[in-house]
Amino acid sequence: MSDLKYKRLLLKLSGESLMGSQKFGIAANMLQHYAHQIRELHDMGAEIAVVIGGGNIFRGIQAEGSGIETVTGDYMGMLATVINGLALQSALESIGVQTRLMTALKMENVAEPYIRRRAIRHLEKGRIVICAAGTGNPYFTTDSAAALRANEIGADVILKGTRVDGIYTADPEKDPLAVRFDKITFTKVISLGLEVMDMTAFTLCQENNMPIIVFDINRPDNLRRIVLGEEVGTLVEG
Repeated sequence: MSDLKYKRLLLKLSGESLMGSQKFGIAANMLQHYAHQIRELHDMGAEIAVVIGGGNIFRGIQAEGSGIETVTGDYMGMLATVINGLALQSALESIGVQTRLMTALKMENVAEPYIRRRAIRHLEKGRIVICAAGTGNPYFTTDSAAALRANEIGADVILKGTRVDGIYTADPEKDPLAVRFDKITFTKVISLGLEVMDMTAFTLCQENNMPIIVFDINRPDNLRRIVLGEEVGTLVEG
C-alpha cells in the first residue's frame, strides 16, 4: 500500500512481553495477540522484521551469583531468544503468514544463519523475518541487536513495544506526576537521563538517524495506527 508512512519496519519485542500475567515462560494468548497484530501489518503491505528478547526464559544477568560466568550467561540468554523466535514463527505460520527465523548463532537445524542480503530478500518477498540470538556476541543486549538489524536492512523506523504508552519524564508506574513526551530528540533523551534503550543501541540509532517509536504494545490497534502515520506513543528523532 502506498499510503503507509513506514513501509519497512523493525519491531522490537521483549521476552517479558510474551509472559502475560505469568511469572515466566510463554503465554499462549500473548503469543497469538502479537501474531495477529503482525499479520495485520503484513496484510497492509508492510515489510516487517522482528527482534525478540529472551527475558521471559533467561537473562544473562541471572548468571550473577550462580557460578555461571557472564559470557556463558549471555549465550544462554541468546538461546532463550531462539526459543521465543521459534514460538513466534509457529504462531505466525499457523495463521497463514510466511516467516523466516534467522539467528546470529549458527543452528541450521532450526533456523537460517542471519545474512543481511538474504534477510532483505525475504522482506522483499513478503516474509516476516524474525531475528534471534541477539548480535551473536556477549555483552550486547537485544536492544543493540534491534538497532543493528534495523540499520542493516534499511528500516524506516524501530517500533519498541513496551507496557507503557511512550516515554515519560519519570516512570509512570511509580510517579503519577510523570509527563509523557509526544516527540523528543536523541540529545534530550540523553541529557534527561531517560531510559529508552541501552546506550550502545541508542547511540547507534542517533548516529544513523534511525527514528524510534516507543509505544504500548498491548493496545491492539497501535501498530496499525503507527504504520498509517498516526501519532502514537513517543517518537525519538533528530
